[in-house]
Amino acid sequence: MIIWINGAFGSGKTQAAYELRRRLPGSYVYDPENTGYFIRKNLPKSLYVDDFQDYPMWRSFNRDMLEHAAANYAGDIIVPMTVTDRAYLDEITGALSEKHAIKHFILYAERDTLLKRLASRLEGKNSWAARQIDRCITAFQKDITEVKIHTDHMSIFQVVEAIGELSGVSLLEDRRSGLKRRLDRLAVQCGHIR
Repeated sequence: MIIWINGAFGSGKTQAAYELRRRLPGSYVYDPENTGYFIRKNLPKSLYVDDFQDYPMWRSFNRDMLEHAAANYAGDIIVPMTVTDRAYLDEITGALSEKHAIKHFILYAERDTLLKRLASRLEGKNSWAARQIDRCITAFQKDITEVKIHTDHMSIFQVVEAIGELSGVSLLEDRRSGLKRRLDRLAVQCGHIR
């Protein structure tokens, strides 16, 4: 199964994905952003676009990678990625859904909550991620309206429980101490500073 975790920047996608991986044996986190950074690193600056999802090759490469992984890997694949363009999401997941089970969740939060979460990771109100909030909220209200998990008053662990339940998967019990949980979350956050 492919578990796609969508949502605005600051909604907790990456943290939820790695917490889910810890509790879902044999699962794997696939990060489509890596493709975008590869494309940018290997093109002349004159060919840059503001959002690497606008490159058709970004969409086709990620679709092909997910197809290969889903066809050849026995575990669940967790994909934390913001996609707000319905056509782009359909381009990636449409053909995949004909062969593989895909569960798509939107981690939804109010604007103020998202800004607070971005500030906690040292991204201000003028950061690229903060400037995308309104676009994301609008898309998740009008264009991409699958299963929403309202996360404003949820911990990351409650979000993971909700994803597990809605996906129909059995999660391992989380026996880590509070300190170990915080350290693990910090490690994920530090590992995704770009």
